[in-house]
Amino acid sequence: MDRRQLLALSCAVSATLASRVGFAESPPPAAAGAEALALLKRGGVVLAMRHARAPGTFDPPGFKLGECSTQRNLSEDGRHQARALGQRLKAAGLTPAQVRSSPWCRCMDTATLAFGRVQAWPALGSPEGVDAATYAQSLDTLRRSLAEAARRPGEFEVWVTHMFVLSALVNTDTASAEGLVLGLDAKGQPTVLARLETPYR
Repeated sequence: MDRRQLLALSCAVSATLASRVGFAESPPPAAAGAEALALLKRGGVVLAMRHARAPGTFDPPGFKLGECSTQRNLSEDGRHQARALGQRLKAAGLTPAQVRSSPWCRCMDTATLAFGRVQAWPALGSPEGVDAATYAQSLDTLRRSLAEAARRPGEFEVWVTHMFVLSALVNTDTASAEGLVLGLDAKGQPTVLARLETPYR
């Protein structure tokens, strides 16, 4: 999947969301945040979040996963966002059973700043530079892992990933450092149960 395809996907998702009649009827952020925290406390869900603010759109040509200096990285605002999110969950008495992240530095840093611990997971990685078959396999892995998490009441996982991954998984757009509480719908497919916006602007 190349950059033009990724940009087209992002624009299509945004246009779809804007055209939905019910989009403006979403609950106010405070109510949505309270609902998200309650769902995390109940467990059997995943908090899948987009990495915090990182200036730009794509990584520079020739970037390397093992070298943060070759990638887009968090801005100072992004680092504040990540810390604030972790503090919000801690204040609510919520501790994730597991924190997993895309291997990209901006995702790993978001997870580390927010939760102090993280496990790199290639399935959450950006589709940039990945062939379609590999990307499809990663999405299938995420769906199966979500189904497993749904069978564990009383605990939740955190996944830190990219906008394009979340768009492909649940057909929605996300802001920097925004979390989506994911569960399964009646057909056993991934669905967004609530949103948790970053507490830092």
